[in-house]
Amino acid sequence: MTGVHASPRHLTGFGIFTLLMVVLFTGLGVWQLQRRVEKHALIAALTERLAATPDSLPPAPLWPTLTQARDEFRRVQFSATYEAQPDAMVYSSGSAVREDISGPGTWAFIPARLPGGETVVINAGFVQNTMQDRGQQDRAVKPLITGEPAMLTGYIRFPESAGMLTPQENVARRLWFTRDHLAMARALGWGGDGRPVAPFYIDLESPVPASGVPKPGPLDVHLKDDHMQYAITWFTLAGAVVIAFAVWLFGQRRASALRK
Repeated sequence: MTGVHASPRHLTGFGIFTLLMVVLFTGLGVWQLQRRVEKHALIAALTERLAATPDSLPPAPLWPTLTQARDEFRRVQFSATYEAQPDAMVYSSGSAVREDISGPGTWAFIPARLPGGETVVINAGFVQNTMQDRGQQDRAVKPLITGEPAMLTGYIRFPESAGMLTPQENVARRLWFTRDHLAMARALGWGGDGRPVAPFYIDLESPVPASGVPKPGPLDVHLKDDHMQYAITWFTLAGAVVIAFAVWLFGQRRASALRK
């Protein structure tokens, strides 16, 4: 029976290990609470931006100063002319920012020229169930190419980065799987002639084409907020480690008392 009793050295080692686990789990719980505060602040900021009266599109000299943290989802209004250049499509199985979008389809990306000659890329809206049908996709954006300026209202968005599991784009079919409008511009020759392409793209809110395709619309951002649940989990694990150590220590002391 003596083999099951801990020596002072083992007792100290187990105590240190327990302390480290408690500090780790408690720290993770506090970190999740901090993340929760930050997430709520972000939700409030995004909600305010989405509901704001549209501002003018920032002029080209200010584009390098725009940041995702400060300017993502800013609502803007400006005049631009859709260019007669190849469109691009981004495959999607749905949308996290459009409640009216469900099921697979593609987003129609198309360049537009500003009055100053700069190019801004527009996500003109959703085209449902057409990932494989280039002809229908072309017909979807063709009515937009009128050669006349249009007053556009939408939201500033920044390009995404492809993940390790993201499929490779198919340039020949002008099909992407990531909203990287700068990669589209390089591959399809948008801009050109030294004219700058905006470092952001615009998620179009209006106008809506008479056909409803592509389908633009207002954004409604719903950010996942599970930080409180995660914090409770980490704090519970910290408490469980303390209880486990206390039970073990009580057993060791009781066994030691019985030996006397």
